[in-house]
Amino acid sequence: MLFISTSGVLGRYIAMPPALTIWWRCLIAAILLGAYCWYTKVNFSISSKKDWKSYLLSAFFLGAHWVTYFYALHLSNVAIGMLSLFTYPIITVLLEPLFFKTTLNPKHLGLGILVLLGIYFLTPDLDFNNNHTKGVFFGLISSLFYALRNILTKKHLSKFNPSKVMFYQLTFILFMLWPAFFLVDYQPIATDWKILAVLAIATTAIGHTLFVRSFKNFTISTVSIMSSVQPIYGVLYGVPFLSEIPKGSTILGGLLILTTVVIESIQSKN
Repeated sequence: MLFISTSGVLGRYIAMPPALTIWWRCLIAAILLGAYCWYTKVNFSISSKKDWKSYLLSAFFLGAHWVTYFYALHLSNVAIGMLSLFTYPIITVLLEPLFFKTTLNPKHLGLGILVLLGIYFLTPDLDFNNNHTKGVFFGLISSLFYALRNILTKKHLSKFNPSKVMFYQLTFILFMLWPAFFLVDYQPIATDWKILAVLAIATTAIGHTLFVRSFKNFTISTVSIMSSVQPIYGVLYGVPFLSEIPKGSTILGGLLILTTVVIESIQSKN
């Protein structure tokens, strides 16, 4: 979580359009992970059509999550972008019974209402002409994609080497986002490459590989709950690097969202 949380600051800092940022991020990280898999003699083969479909679909959800998340960061700030994204633990809890043999706990519906209240404080005017409102909207869409990707990865891909899983997901995202180069006219500047290197190595290759590895030891709900520390790390990163101090309403909305995560964490532990 310490590594993955750097995505907020890096996503805000880089001027490159989100689709191109994610493409270069995936390229650098895929090269590094591919080399690591080759060095450690990881078996690259994917034997069944079912596994191919799982890799492709999970890659689509991951790519869509990253692009919409970076749009949320560009439109708002680190605090709003990350806090709206972190509705995904509750979305995960609500969706999990559809994919696993679990039943929906009525308490989760109450937590979902509390999350909605937190979102209200993040966007008190609910005006889509306001960039902060757009940022929250993209953050919520991103959280849905992230929840679906994690559920699918846990259900069908947790049996594979996590570095291999990330390598294939990143590679498939490269093909999916390739058309962006024909739709967006942008020439990277020198600082873009430095940020992309950190984003690819620290956030993606290291952070997300460790994240996928944790799926073997915990339920997907527990993993998403533990990851709720990300907005706290992200906001703390944003203070020295971007001079972004969250407003009172943002802090209140964030506390409500994170409170639901703490409650679910205690219930999960019990």
